[in-house]
Amino acid sequence: MTLISKIVRKALATGCLTVEAEEQLRQQLQMTKYGLEDFEAFITLQKEVMEGRVKQQALELLRSRKCSVTA
Repeated sequence: MTLISKIVRKALATGCLTVEAEEQLRQQLQMTKYGLEDFEAFITLQKEVMEGRVKQQALELLRSRKCSVTA
């Protein structure tokens, strides 16, 4: 199993994609060749995020900062 699949599995298991994991994913997707397993894992993660079953820590932090600025 490659790093992309490991990152995705952890995010699916915890329900959260951390800022660090998101950055690792970006680096892996840009800098390495990856196979079908990784591609499918990434697509699954995207779908889970869009459906709200996995939260993106970066977006949650951004939302909380916007709320504190407007309050």
